[in-house]
Amino acid sequence: MKRLIAFAAAMLSLCLPLAACGGSSAVDSSATPAAPTAQPTAEPTPEPTPEPYEANVLTGEKKDADYPEGQRITGIMINNIVQARPQRGLSKADILVEIKVEGGITRFMPMFVDYKDIGEFGPIRSGRDQFFQLLLPFNGLYVHEGQSVVMDQYERDYEYKDLNIGDAGNWGYRDNDRVNWAGDTRSSGLKYEHTLYATSDDLQAVIEKRGTDMNRTYNSTFFNFVNYNDPARDLTNSLDSAYSDKYGPIVSDGEYVEIEHSQSYKTRFNYDAASNTYKMQMYYYPDGSWRDTIDEAAGNAQLDFTNVIVLYTDIHVYPGHEKTDLQCVEYGNGGIGYYCYGGKCEKIFWQKGTPLQALQLYYATEDGKCSDTPLDVNVGKSYLAVVDLDDAENFVHSAANAG
Repeated sequence: MKRLIAFAAAMLSLCLPLAACGGSSAVDSSATPAAPTAQPTAEPTPEPTPEPYEANVLTGEKKDADYPEGQRITGIMINNIVQARPQRGLSKADILVEIKVEGGITRFMPMFVDYKDIGEFGPIRSGRDQFFQLLLPFNGLYVHEGQSVVMDQYERDYEYKDLNIGDAGNWGYRDNDRVNWAGDTRSSGLKYEHTLYATSDDLQAVIEKRGTDMNRTYNSTFFNFVNYNDPARDLTNSLDSAYSDKYGPIVSDGEYVEIEHSQSYKTRFNYDAASNTYKMQMYYYPDGSWRDTIDEAAGNAQLDFTNVIVLYTDIHVYPGHEKTDLQCVEYGNGGIGYYCYGGKCEKIFWQKGTPLQALQLYYATEDGKCSDTPLDVNVGKSYLAVVDLDDAENFVHSAANAG
């Protein structure tokens, strides 16, 4: 419009002299021409206010309407001796931790953002400091039945009595009719210590009776998760995907993953591209077979995880506890590890330091060393194993398992 007005004004200025020379112009040259009408200035479109980043502390996923905002996370000790399988409640875990205890056996610590949603869980076993040290920085509720002498010392040192529920035998129940992998029940040889179970309602009653403070606000997540608003990280295009060290490429095949905790305790995963998850199996050493790791409280559903994380460090007997083979996991110096996602495995590094410091994962550098860049873990449920460095050479990650 302004251009049209300007054009009309220009044409008028050309016409005025011609009319004056003719002596018969009807135009009053003394009149002031009207000013062009001012046009309104367009207001800039305001940028939309981004939603606040509200992530599940254990999975990195966006919090939904059912998320227990302001509630403390919970870790529960679950038996994994062969006679205790299959377990209950593990499919509800947001993170499942597996670490060796004594005698080469491993134990589980499933972690949950909402203890009220677990349902039935067990068999419940005693507490160990190597699990507790991972939970401690997040001040989580720790649930078990009894504890090692070292764990007892940790409870006192960190004044954790109110958050350390170590008497599940007093409020749980015994399932003597449960059938284990070998087909045993209590009447056919299943030991008493492999029969302790409880429910979310049982735990809720204990929390209320003890007056345990379950209020806790978290300002950080357990891992450094990819923002749930962003696409998942493709390991083949990650920061270190082009790097190699003396052992080979930093990122390589990981459709099949096998972890050896000891000669008798092994865990493996087969990647399922349809669900983008790793399906979990455990070694059954009495006959050398592999069996699906299932949750018999969830219709025998096989456990699956978006992320598989394996960390290596020195694990040895606590001095003075050789008779009980009580295992000490050295978290202070960090070490090497692997992150598996989407059918690929990536060599990583980790640090923890003191018991109060949270676990940190890092990318590798171009020369295969630990970088200063925190590892981006994709959102979803995770399996986390801490394994003796002596068994690092037995770690297997390859293309799909042919066996």
